[in-house]
Amino acid sequence: MLPELSDGAIFIGMVFIAAFLLMQSFIVPAFGENRQSRKRLKKRMHAISREQGPQQVSLVRKKYLRDLGPLERTLESLPGMQRLERLVEQAGKETPAYRVVLYAVCLGGIAGFTGFHLLPNPMFGILLGLAILAFPFIRLLRARSQRLAKFEEQLPDALIVMSRALRAGHPFSDAMRLVADEMAEPVAGEFRITFMEINYGGDLRTAMNGLLERVESVTVMVFVTSVLLQKETGGNLAELIDGLAAVIRDRFRFNRKLRTLTAEGKMAGWILSLLPFALAGVLTLANPNFIPMLTEDPLGRQIVMASFAMIVVGILWLRWVIRIDV
Repeated sequence: MLPELSDGAIFIGMVFIAAFLLMQSFIVPAFGENRQSRKRLKKRMHAISREQGPQQVSLVRKKYLRDLGPLERTLESLPGMQRLERLVEQAGKETPAYRVVLYAVCLGGIAGFTGFHLLPNPMFGILLGLAILAFPFIRLLRARSQRLAKFEEQLPDALIVMSRALRAGHPFSDAMRLVADEMAEPVAGEFRITFMEINYGGDLRTAMNGLLERVESVTVMVFVTSVLLQKETGGNLAELIDGLAAVIRDRFRFNRKLRTLTAEGKMAGWILSLLPFALAGVLTLANPNFIPMLTEDPLGRQIVMASFAMIVVGILWLRWVIRIDV
């Protein structure tokens, strides 16, 4: 049977839940996609998977598998490893997926074992081990979000370079190579991989869909779709890319303005949600007997739980108020 949680443990749990909800509600990247956009992107990715089939393997995947030993290939064939490998690739890292798992398991196991024996409540040790176990994966998710935001910020300039190269008479593949040579990472690396897949005899559709798989973004989906449609129907590709670059710039500008307009609401959410916990801490320091008088009484505990429930409702309501889907 699990030991009864103390008032301090309950207080820490409440702070953790409130802070987690606040971060999930109010911390979004500059190019945060709305729910409908993410659904369209996932639908497009599933369509790509059906079109290409399991036999299509990118150059990145071939090189990755070629550099591994027999034991490493066996570990990489375990369930979920290919998905983790894609996350590592999207984050711009070169660490093999199985090493990330081993690193996380070792860190989580050591932290959980140490906390289980040293902390006053064994549950804290288990929670600490789980938190440390998830840390490498959270770090990869954060790195992927930052890399995606930087890619989308660089994409308009890359499209302008491509448009000028096309107007000068260069073919599409050479325009992508020019972006890879002139631009900085991460847009240079992604365009270089796409150029190599086309230059080595790969199909244009497969190479462009590979770019979309590596950079899961609605903006990239629009770019890939526009290029593929132009190749099938014809038209002025340079003019099309110019218009797309202007749209992406306007979208970036609008998202920045939107973040500025909603900053006040986000700050109010942080302050109003965490103020009760800060006030409880100040009262505990000023009068250590004040909070126990409230928590030791059954009615007082009910008031505390009702107040926490209203805090959660307030966070969700503020999220609904300032969340604008564009």
